[in-house]
Amino acid sequence: MENLDLKQMSAMVDIIAEEKGLPKDVVLDVIEQAIAAAWRKDNGDRDMNVRAVLNTKTGEADVFVSREVIEDGLAYNPSTEIPLAEAKKGSKIGDVVEEKFEVKSFGRVAAMTAKQVVVQRLREAENDAVLTAFEDKVGTVVTGTISRVEPKLVRIDLGKASGIMPRSEQIDGEYYTVGNRIKVLIKNIERNERGAQLILSRGSAEFVEYLFRQEVPEIENGTVEIRGIARESGRRTKIAVASTVPGIDPVGTFVGGRGIRVQAVMNEIGEKEKIDVINWSDNASEYIREALSPAEVMKVEIDGKKAKVHVTEDQQSIAIGKQGQNVRLASKLTGYEIDIVLAKAAPKKKKQNVEDSLLSAIEEVSEE
Repeated sequence: MENLDLKQMSAMVDIIAEEKGLPKDVVLDVIEQAIAAAWRKDNGDRDMNVRAVLNTKTGEADVFVSREVIEDGLAYNPSTEIPLAEAKKGSKIGDVVEEKFEVKSFGRVAAMTAKQVVVQRLREAENDAVLTAFEDKVGTVVTGTISRVEPKLVRIDLGKASGIMPRSEQIDGEYYTVGNRIKVLIKNIERNERGAQLILSRGSAEFVEYLFRQEVPEIENGTVEIRGIARESGRRTKIAVASTVPGIDPVGTFVGGRGIRVQAVMNEIGEKEKIDVINWSDNASEYIREALSPAEVMKVEIDGKKAKVHVTEDQQSIAIGKQGQNVRLASKLTGYEIDIVLAKAAPKKKKQNVEDSLLSAIEEVSEE
C-alpha cells in the first residue's frame, strides 16, 4: 500500500463491489475519497476542498482543488481562497475555481491514510446499504438478540443489521440481559454525519398497537379499528377502539374470550402495565367519559379543547389516578385538557311532618 498502486485499486473496484454487495459507483466513490485524503496528506492541509477522479480503465487519477475567488489585496487563506489576479481568465469574485493536479505517487503516511479511509468508508457504505433494506420494515416488530447493555441504551443484533434501543424507548422497569431474545419495533432509521442507525422501541405506543394487530385478526378485515392509543410504558396503556359493523362489540373483540387477546399483549410488555380497552366515540363528552374509565363520571362540560369533568368524592381519586396517570392518559388519548372537579351535592328537601301539614290545611280553610 506504500506506493498506493492506482492500477491495482482500479482493478479492485469490481471485486470489492461484488464481495461487499455494494453498487460499483459507491465503491469507486470510496476509493476516490481515499485518493483525495492521501493527496491532501502529502501536498496540502485539512482545510483544502479536494476531490479525486479515478479512471478505472487506465488506472490514472487526477485531483481537483476548489478555491473561492476573492478581491485582490485582501488577506486570504491560500487553502480555500484565491485572489482574482491569480485566478484563471474570466473568473469573477465569488466564483469557485478548480485547479487540477495529476496524481503520481504517495508517501507511506499518505498511503496508510488512504487505507484507513477505504476501510472506514466501506464499512459505513455497507451499514447504510443494510439499513436501506430495512426501510420497508419501519413500523413492524422483529425479534432480535441483546448484544450489549449500556447505561443509556441497549444494543440489539437483528441478524443482518443491529440497532439501538435508547432509554426513552425502553419499557420502564424492564430488565435486559445480554443473550436474551426480545421483540422490538423498528421505529425509524436515524441518519447523521456518522452514518445511519436503526432506532428500536418497546416503550412506544406503536409497539402495543402492533402487538394488538397481531392478536386481533378482525383489524385486518376492517371489522374493528384502533382509533387512538396513549401509553406510559411499564404503567398503563389506554386504547380506544371502534366497530365498523353494527352489532359487533369492539371492546370484547380486542379483549378476547376470557381476556386471552389482551393477556397475550400483557405477557409481552409485562404484567405491571395495565391496559384499558375503551369504546371510541365521535361525541366528545362520551369519549372523555370512556377515557376516564374505570372512574364514573357525573357530568362533562366542554369549552373548546378544555373539558371540566364532574365526579363524586369517592370517584375523584380513581378519575385522577395514581400520580395523575389516569387523567393524564385520558387527556392524551382524547386531545382535551381535562380538569377533574368535585360535583356539588344536590340540596336535600326539607321533610314536612304530619302536624305541619294539618296546620297548613286548617289555616288555608280558615282564611277561606
